[in-house]
Amino acid sequence: MDEPQPAPAASDDAQASRAQLTRLDADFIRVLEDLIDALLANGTLRLTDLPAQALDKLAQRRKTRERLRDALDLIGDDEPLL
Repeated sequence: MDEPQPAPAASDDAQASRAQLTRLDADFIRVLEDLIDALLANGTLRLTDLPAQALDKLAQRRKTRERLRDALDLIGDDEPLL
């Protein structure tokens, strides 16, 4: 039997590019969330303008982010920072 050949370097480049794209997508999603919040805050956009599926996804992300923030809150809200 022949031994398997190592994967070409192009495969490593493609894998690194996919990983970078995944990180960029996550960052971009956060930018979109912040943009939606800003548009809601200034009245340019209303929650009723968004489809139900978009509202569900936004709500899920907000809840998850809130749970994470609460889990990592090492300093209470009533404690002075300095």
